[in-house]
Amino acid sequence: MSFGTLLVANRGEIAVRIIRTARELGLRTVAVYSDADRGAAHVRLADQAVRLGPAPAKESYLDADLVLKAAKDTGAGAIHPGYGFLSEDAAFARRCADAGMVFVGPTPEQLELFGAKHTARAAAEAAGVPLAPGTGLLRSLEEALGEASRIGYPVMLKATGGGGGIGMSACRSAGELTEAWQRVQRVAAASFSSAGVFLERLVERARHVEVQVFGDGEGKVVTFGDRDCSLQRRHQKVVEEAPAPGLPEQVRKQLSVSARDLCASVGYRSAGTVEFVYDAGREEAYFLEVNTRLQVEHPVTEEIYGVDLVAWMLRLARGERDVVRHPGPPRGHAVEARLYAEDPSRDHRPSAGLLTRVEFPPGVRVDGWVETGTEVTTSYDPMLAKVIAYGPDREQALRRLDEALARTRVDGIETNLGLVRAALADPAVVAAEHSTATLATVTDPTPRVEVVSGGTLTTVQDWPGRIGHWQLGGTPTCQWPMRP
Repeated sequence: MSFGTLLVANRGEIAVRIIRTARELGLRTVAVYSDADRGAAHVRLADQAVRLGPAPAKESYLDADLVLKAAKDTGAGAIHPGYGFLSEDAAFARRCADAGMVFVGPTPEQLELFGAKHTARAAAEAAGVPLAPGTGLLRSLEEALGEASRIGYPVMLKATGGGGGIGMSACRSAGELTEAWQRVQRVAAASFSSAGVFLERLVERARHVEVQVFGDGEGKVVTFGDRDCSLQRRHQKVVEEAPAPGLPEQVRKQLSVSARDLCASVGYRSAGTVEFVYDAGREEAYFLEVNTRLQVEHPVTEEIYGVDLVAWMLRLARGERDVVRHPGPPRGHAVEARLYAEDPSRDHRPSAGLLTRVEFPPGVRVDGWVETGTEVTTSYDPMLAKVIAYGPDREQALRRLDEALARTRVDGIETNLGLVRAALADPAVVAAEHSTATLATVTDPTPRVEVVSGGTLTTVQDWPGRIGHWQLGGTPTCQWPMRP
């Protein structure tokens, strides 16, 4: 289906990313925004911008009626959902089709199939994808306890509709499973459309590896190698790289073939990612889930394959099926660091405020949305930017990323910049022996000043304290009562 106007139903760095590629393809672009994002970068970059509503996502970016109305009013023929918000909402994708608009992504049926973990697991099993020992949906605690004894502790209790670390609990005994049973079901019922839960074997010291796929919707699926996303905090990825280091060649091949076969079995359309848990001790990989959207970490794949996945998505959506072709072998290595507005010294509490200085160095790719003068709120995901470094091998890619982060400045609020640099220097990470538990052992060595009481401020005190910038996570003033 041909279209000339694209509405981007998202915000932040991914909205900026999509709009730039869309404009390179000659498309007219429409941004949507909430009151909190009125002056954001994606709003200024688009050809037209439409206000959705107030800051809460349910009243703006998650309101399908408002998004569809904005698309209709601006003459948009297609909607790219980005990631998060409505990107994996099958009902929204179906409503786009009903309104005569192209949903730039998988079909509604594929979103439904892979959106529930128990149906995704069944599809993976039918396609011959390796699975961790587990169960189907559980009907009672008694059944769960019996199944856990069969699988063997430790196990992971998971909500079938969960994701991003929400709706799951590690259980190392019958007592822990009993305690978690009602709690996980409550979280699932409050956060997702289903309270259903199931069990899987818990792999200790696991690595998170995944395969980028792309399908033409008619059975042809190609893969773009693999990525490692093991450096996570509470199941949220922080550092990603491609290719995944230290994988035995037979495991790497198995991941690629399994991902391709699974997606080909359902005639997958557009970009997606098949995620696996890798047990390095056993050299075994188990199916985790399929993310039916563009992943946050897609730039590392683009860097080593020389492709633009957003352009592929848009061209396929316009009916260009020949865009889906084998990408050839990867070249070099790429590593990405996510910069978050959060305070590592306070259990990663979200940070908010005015960015008094933002500087990113040349020589690396930066996908971001912030600049000096941006007002950061706590209304949305705290990611400010992604810094991506490429090198001919992993050692040089890691070094270039660290050098780039050393020259990066984001002043005015607290960020995880120092924590990421510490993680890149961790011996386990350098040796590619890290796991999903590694980042929890890394501490941020960045010196910090905590303002206990601002005291009395006068114009005399204010000048010249506000001249220049201090990398303290706050705006400088002349006199601060403080404690280290």
